[in-house]
Amino acid sequence: MSVATLTEIEQLIQDVQSFSPDADASLIRLAYDFSATAHAGQIRRSGEPYLQHPLAVAGILSFLKLDVTAIVAGLLHDTVEDTVATQEELEKKFGKDVARLVDGVTKIGKIPFKSYEEKQAENFRKMVLSMADDIRVVFIKLADRLHNMRTLEHLEETKQKQIAQETIEIYAPLANRLGMSWMKQELEDLCLQYLNPDAYAMLKLRVAKRDEERYQYIESVIAIACETLQKAGLSGEVKGRPKHLFGVHQKMERQGISFEEVYDLTAIRIITDTKLNCYAILGLIHSIWPPVPGRFKDYIATPRSNLYQSLHTTVLGPQGEHVEFQIRTAQMHRIAEYGVAAHWRYKEDGAITDRDEKVFSWLRQFVEWHKDLSDNRQFMDSVKLDLFHLDLFHDVVFAFTPKGEVKELPAGSTPVDFAYAIHTEVGHHCLGAKVNGKIVSLRYHLNSGDTVEVISSANQVPHKGWLKFVRTTRAKARIKHWLKGEEQKQGLELGRRLLEQEFRRHHLSSAQLFKSNELARVAQEFGVETVEELIRMVGYGRLPAMQVVTKLLPAQHSEPGKDESISEVLLLKPQPALLEAKAVKVKGSGDVLMQISKCCHPIPGDRIMGYITRGRGLTIHSVTCPNWEALDYEKERLVEVEWETDIQGTHAVRISVVAMNQTGVLAKVSSAISSCQANISRAEITTRDDGKAVLDFVVDIANTLHLDRMLQAIERVDGVTTATRRRGWQGSR
Repeated sequence: MSVATLTEIEQLIQDVQSFSPDADASLIRLAYDFSATAHAGQIRRSGEPYLQHPLAVAGILSFLKLDVTAIVAGLLHDTVEDTVATQEELEKKFGKDVARLVDGVTKIGKIPFKSYEEKQAENFRKMVLSMADDIRVVFIKLADRLHNMRTLEHLEETKQKQIAQETIEIYAPLANRLGMSWMKQELEDLCLQYLNPDAYAMLKLRVAKRDEERYQYIESVIAIACETLQKAGLSGEVKGRPKHLFGVHQKMERQGISFEEVYDLTAIRIITDTKLNCYAILGLIHSIWPPVPGRFKDYIATPRSNLYQSLHTTVLGPQGEHVEFQIRTAQMHRIAEYGVAAHWRYKEDGAITDRDEKVFSWLRQFVEWHKDLSDNRQFMDSVKLDLFHLDLFHDVVFAFTPKGEVKELPAGSTPVDFAYAIHTEVGHHCLGAKVNGKIVSLRYHLNSGDTVEVISSANQVPHKGWLKFVRTTRAKARIKHWLKGEEQKQGLELGRRLLEQEFRRHHLSSAQLFKSNELARVAQEFGVETVEELIRMVGYGRLPAMQVVTKLLPAQHSEPGKDESISEVLLLKPQPALLEAKAVKVKGSGDVLMQISKCCHPIPGDRIMGYITRGRGLTIHSVTCPNWEALDYEKERLVEVEWETDIQGTHAVRISVVAMNQTGVLAKVSSAISSCQANISRAEITTRDDGKAVLDFVVDIANTLHLDRMLQAIERVDGVTTATRRRGWQGSR
């Protein structure tokens, strides 16, 4: 055991005792020794001993000022998953609390999964259910992910991108949901570094240069603010706050602007002592510089659902530049940085108590919303959308129940969204609503301050049309879940009727067959797990009833020519398809009628899925298709497809380039496209009032890698702001 390592564990104990003087140092040392023995001989990809990872995780938990139990679990979090240590052994040595926390963050290892996505879903589902019992589970998991992201450079590129993508979709939004802004920002910047290294390097260099250029300006604004506070007799610490790189990148992408057009790269934060002084300082700032209309947010009176409180205002500062101010108390700042970790109280094994109901209301709802989503893809899609809620919807409204309970909803939300925010059953039976005492449409857009009374009826049920106007992820997930359940019932009923008809035609007893094991045998032959699923396949039209009967009848009694195809929907003989469709194959199947969808028209390299239409065969969609949401709840119609490995020819893709309207730009862009061995088959140019030109091209490319390389080449052209792929039209050559 090296002196350096001993120093690290002693430093950890010292850090813990600095905020918890009564912390049991002997238990931390015992956990360290156990982890060192269990991981002995294991080396990380970086070449350092594996023990450095659990030490780093425990250090992050100490930075969050968590208790000894959580820190001990951090030291032990990989022992069950990666060593011969057992759950029973941990419970015997460290107690039930530690063993339960370690189990909560341990991945599901010995179960065979069909895909990485299925494994990801089950592991995250386990963590969600575990963190409902003990919030410390998610702190340990986030600390584990943060250190893995900090050391990601030692993995191969494919693995780097896979982990970074999972982090940007799940763990960074989760940290944001829990109010841990510093962790969210660090995770996002690390993800940008691996998912878009060129953009990361460019922003890192340009932001540093811009900060250097604007240093004197920011310092002068801070000096004026400090002097004004001092004259008014108000206490407050004033300092600049640079924006993280991912935030700048997001703004450029969202608004379609260049780096030079991002003006508020630095905000000014004022930390004061009382809530009253926050508002007094706000008035002082507005007395010096005029506020920009529509840029004031009061998150003190109406806190965000992740506990965040602060006053935000943007003013016209010196020389007419926009300057953003954030004003909050020291306590608000602590919660803004550490979120739930700064706020929580653990009683009875870390369980969430009634006293903390307001603080953890979102977490309780989150677990409730997703625990009964059995389909893995639907579960992960719902989780990702819900976690992204705070990032996707920058503008929110605060509406009230008649009893004064506030509900935070994204701008554009409707009474149906509000009903589902109260309870799933309230949403399912929402017939109408009164807003501020007046009857309104279900499509009505709520405003901040509205008091909403939901009108319910036992006879009212959700319908597909609601998906077109609801805004919240919860409402969408609940509606889709109900619709899917109803379709499964209908599919089961229809499938049973079709089979009964076919059984009668062949003089077979329906009652006996449905009770016998014969249908279970047939189900296995068709690759489905249960008889119920087999019946639903018949009801959905994916499997003809005659094929089921053929499997039940003796070979000599089966009707010739009836067992030809996978399903009645795909029974048609292969027809000459579009050229792109020839590049696609159905997993586990041969000739199938298929066509590329016109709404998103995927190209080789896009992630794709097949959707069985009635009578028109298989339609191939990109998984990012704008119409995917409408198809999403009909999961029984989805078929796994993949691109052929040897794809010939090119595919026409529409791209849109935004550039400065100046001489020579079109020629430079055309040259960049040609340099990537891509052919321009059509071009259209329009100019905008802001002095920019929009260049729309139809370009022949081979696949998404070819497309990405070409778009990057275009964006390197001087004067070009953005170059993006446009969905909705493509052809092939």
